[in-house]
Amino acid sequence: MSQAFRNSLLSLRDMIVSAGPLALLPVLLLALAYWWLQPTPPKTVVLATGPAQSAYEEFGKRYQQALAVEGITVQLLPSEGSLTNLQLLREGHADLAFVQGGTAVLQPEDREQLRSLGSLFVEPLWLFYREKAARRVSPSGRLDALPQLQGLRVNVGSAGSGVPTLIDKLLEANHLDTQALNVSRLEQTPATVAFLAGDIDVLVFASAPESPMVQMLLQTPGVRLMDFPQNEAYGRRFPFLTPVTLPRGVVDLATNVPPADVRLVASTTALLAREGTHPALLQLFAQSAQGLHGGAGWFNRAREFPGTRNNELPIAPEADRAINEPVPLLQRYLPFWLANLIERMWLVLGILIAVMLPLSRVVPPLYQFRVRSRVFRWYGRLRSVEDDMAAGRMPASAAIEALDALDAQVLKVSVPLAYADELYALRNHIQLVRKKVPDA
Repeated sequence: MSQAFRNSLLSLRDMIVSAGPLALLPVLLLALAYWWLQPTPPKTVVLATGPAQSAYEEFGKRYQQALAVEGITVQLLPSEGSLTNLQLLREGHADLAFVQGGTAVLQPEDREQLRSLGSLFVEPLWLFYREKAARRVSPSGRLDALPQLQGLRVNVGSAGSGVPTLIDKLLEANHLDTQALNVSRLEQTPATVAFLAGDIDVLVFASAPESPMVQMLLQTPGVRLMDFPQNEAYGRRFPFLTPVTLPRGVVDLATNVPPADVRLVASTTALLAREGTHPALLQLFAQSAQGLHGGAGWFNRAREFPGTRNNELPIAPEADRAINEPVPLLQRYLPFWLANLIERMWLVLGILIAVMLPLSRVVPPLYQFRVRSRVFRWYGRLRSVEDDMAAGRMPASAAIEALDALDAQVLKVSVPLAYADELYALRNHIQLVRKKVPDA
């Protein structure tokens, strides 16, 4: 090993020892901040969806695919619908869920425990009926008012879907009681099977038009969709309802389905999250919502959804920024996990830089002190020998022996080349003292 290489290693060792404690401090602070801030989101999240063949299930699969790109596994939790989803959130069995507006009575603690990621889409109240059965109450075979449901077999969905609660409110506004109707409460899929088999006359459920069930029923011969001529009045009476229109031919232009505009009432579905869900997950879901729900639909224009207005629960700040503000600069050029890490840790990094810059000025003096102390500590021994000689407390032979020992020890001292002059100065001073020894 060459002398130059040994000198380099020596300088490096001294620098590491001098700067080591200061270098360890930011590492410890960063580890503490990482543990406290938890900038990296969990890899698994539970999303409560809805019954099979529903729009909730379909959108759940789309979110699952969108977040898989970012390495997040979305576990879909099937349910009966909105009311069940809300309960799953309250009990902590789901992290996020689709909940339809107006189908549940929110509790005071919900405003503390739940946050909205914005309204995603409208869910019309679909009231499909078999034309043959409708002729029993209307000679034309068309239904356009809820009182006409008396005498028909009506399925209003399971209690967990929230639709029975909604139907009760609409029937009450029409001075009707569900006891006056032949009502069943089957889940959506078995109810649809029974409806197509002729065991049910009217099928009621709320869903987005993306639902495969809606798409199928709209094009089934002998099945009609009830028109709500009073949809504007329903919208005025119930704040959670919005009057919408299914345009003529929007389902199939070639076959003109539906053959005329159909007036409907609709509620808005929001994506809710439990308080404490990782902020990065909220941001990812809100950003994915823009891609999944931002296009034009049967009942909305492009970029109308997702929205942060008229939500029943407070909007999560992460969702508000993701929906209403441009994509953060770092996320345009970096992977989401890295951009999120920097965005959540930037304050800590700034504080560390502000603290470490002044402290870094201590390193050069520490390094200099460490190197020079190897030389200067021998001056104490040399001064002691010189003083003992001058006072006559050390004979010449003992002085020569002490100086030889000191010289031998100094020869073993290694310092970086930048400080070699001080080492040679020490050796010269030893020789100067040696010359003072009588008969030296």
